[in-house]
Amino acid sequence: MADVSERFWGKLPAGSRQALVDGLSASELQSVLLDVSRERAAKVTPARLMQRWREDRFVRPSTADPRALVQTQQRLWGALPERFAGVELSPVTPLGTCSAVATINQHQVLSTIRGTEVASDPTNELAIEAAVRRRAGQARVDLAACQRVVRAQSVDGAGMFAHFQLFVLVSSARDTGSGRTEAELLIDHLNFWADVLGESADLTFTTFTPSAVTERIEDTVRPAVRATLREDSERTKSATYYTGTALGVGMRDAELGDGGFTSWTADLLGDAKERCLTSCISTERLTAVSADLRQ
Repeated sequence: MADVSERFWGKLPAGSRQALVDGLSASELQSVLLDVSRERAAKVTPARLMQRWREDRFVRPSTADPRALVQTQQRLWGALPERFAGVELSPVTPLGTCSAVATINQHQVLSTIRGTEVASDPTNELAIEAAVRRRAGQARVDLAACQRVVRAQSVDGAGMFAHFQLFVLVSSARDTGSGRTEAELLIDHLNFWADVLGESADLTFTTFTPSAVTERIEDTVRPAVRATLREDSERTKSATYYTGTALGVGMRDAELGDGGFTSWTADLLGDAKERCLTSCISTERLTAVSADLRQ
């Protein structure tokens, strides 16, 4: 991708790249790109459309059974505590949502020409909504969403797809000291997953940076969680993504998703005392694993 980009810029007059990046307003750049897209779309033939439908991983339908998927969604929404407000997110979000909030490389996101990007992680979007509600004066914010996302990441690995559905929780509140706020958030998230997954629940935590939260897990969180919570001390995944403590959510030996504390609402509100916990699972993965367990 980098080689193609450099060859393209090399064909244009010097300064063209900077002119597009900084020389045009957002609306001017959008108008130019829309014109280009309109002209390119006018040249698309039905045969080419069929070819793209077969070959483009971003547009191919999911292999998941939508009827089974809806049942999984109903199961998740039905178990959600009243304190969590459901949010029906837009399929697009402001350009830079993931790179600005979660420092994800923009190449892993499907950017549009209208100053937006296709949703790739609903936890980022819910964190923004949580920050908006916290700024409006809500003492604690608990949100949930179920969204199909698109990621422009490598899909070479088994079970990796360009688009899939996530069910996510995001909670945000102000720190009250000694890890008490974090403990309250952890208990609510972990108990939700425990209730949904039942006796097959495999819930883990990993301490990347020791803090008062570590003590609260032992004396406050473990006794209150309705499932076994085991420590995964060997985990290194997402060590720079989550701050302090990360979670793992699975069933038996199957990984369904993860979560952890982030600095997102603190960054969005400019307040280091803000605490934000996220957790999520793949609904398609939960549907498949649940079916296997029933057999």
